[in-house]
Formats: sequence, structure tokens, C-alpha cells
Amino acid sequence: MWTALWNRLAQPGHFLRWSGAALPWLAGLSAALLALGLYLTFFVVPPDYQQGDTVRIMYVHVPAAVLGMGFYAAMTLSAIGSLVWRHPLADVSQRAAAPIGAAFTLICLVTGSLWGKPMWGTYWVWDARLTSMLVLFLIYCGIIALWRTIEDPSRAARAVSILTLVGAVNLPIIKFSVNWWSTLHQPASILRMGGPSLHSSMLYPLLEMILAMTLLGVTLHLQAMRTEIRRRRVRALLIRQAERLDAGAQGPVARAAAPLPMGQAI
Repeated sequence: MWTALWNRLAQPGHFLRWSGAALPWLAGLSAALLALGLYLTFFVVPPDYQQGDTVRIMYVHVPAAVLGMGFYAAMTLSAIGSLVWRHPLADVSQRAAAPIGAAFTLICLVTGSLWGKPMWGTYWVWDARLTSMLVLFLIYCGIIALWRTIEDPSRAARAVSILTLVGAVNLPIIKFSVNWWSTLHQPASILRMGGPSLHSSMLYPLLEMILAMTLLGVTLHLQAMRTEIRRRRVRALLIRQAERLDAGAQGPVARAAAPLPMGQAI
């Protein structure tokens, strides 16, 4: 059963069909949840007793950080699927996810800097959490550059998969950096022993924003995968067309260069 389902999901044509049907619903739901989350952020959530209204940056910063790491984790799984199982959609998923993950990581860094100015008195410190997130963004940039450097998709997929697996060691560093080192960055507030430390009036809107931005990320990822599949199909068609043109051009030349029969020789 699972093998049949796996093989069916491995077919790009089947993926294009079900993703095309799901995208309008995902886009509408993510837009609605994002609008609700922004309304809660700016009009319902109370100011923090210490940080005041600057705490509202958290409702974009934290979901962006979660998705920046989440997309890289998804790329790591895709890298394993590409190297071990040769799944035909694994490298497509990797290539589609890299720019989206990089964008969320950049949003995390920018909003974190804006949040850090009133809290720490500066836009940037070489804090362990901030530095490891910057490293993640640079790894994303390196992966995107590697995809563009190698023209052959299969060779590019192998190289990117190896780089992705090497860079995955940064994920636990980002997660546990606030526990391993003394940093300015606040410790975990949601996934922690003893339960979340946030009050429900702030926790539930934050979880809602994480869900909304996650659905937005999934929508963008599916659309990017569809675009990548079509791009590869166009590339394959162009290559076949060029091969046919080359074969047609070489045919008359080969016939002209062939020796004439004895009766036609001058």
C-alpha cells in the first residue's frame, strides 16, 4: 500500500493535478488566517509590561524564524530522498524550497534587528542565536548559487543534497544556542519544559500567526514546485528539439560528403 502510494506521489503529473486542485484552497485559507493574525497582532494583543508595543514584532519574527528553520529541515529530508531513494520530486522540492526558506530567514534577521534596537540598544550583536541564523541565511544563499552554477539538474541535485546535509548541523545549534551559551537572546517561550511561558492572550495569537505563515509557506512551496517541474519539461523539450535540428542538419552534410558511386564519379 505504502509503496504504491509512494510511487504514485513520485509521478510529477499526479503531483501537478492534486497540487493544482489544492492551491486555491490553501491560498484562500492562508490569506484569511494571515489577515486574522495581523488583526489580532495590532488590535487585540495587549502591550508587554516591559517591552510595550515593540513586542508586536514578535508575531512576525518568531513565525519567520520557525519557517526559516522548517524549510531547511524539509530540504534536508528532500536531500536524503534524492540521494538514497532517487525520488523524482525530491530535488524539485529542494530547489523550490531554498528561495522561500531564505526569504523567511531574511525576514527573521531584519525583524530581529528592529526588535533588538529598542531592547538592546543596537541593531546587531554577535549573539549565538543571531549569528547562527545569519549562517543559515548564508547557507541558503550558497545553495541557491550552487543550483544556478551547475546546468545539469541531476549533477546539481547531488551537489546541493550533499551541501544541504552538511549545513543541517546548524539547525540544532540555532535551536539550543540559548541553552548552550550565555546570550542576550531570550530562551524558548513555547517549546520548553514546564509548558509555554507566554500568557494565553499572547500565546494563542502567536500560534495563529505561526499557522498562517506556515500555510503561506506551503502554498508558495507547492507553486514553486509546479513552476520548477514545468521549467524542467520545457528544458527537456528544447534539448530534444535541438537534437532533432542537429540531426537534420548533419544528414545533408553527411550525404554530400559520402563518396559517389563509380558510375557517377567524374
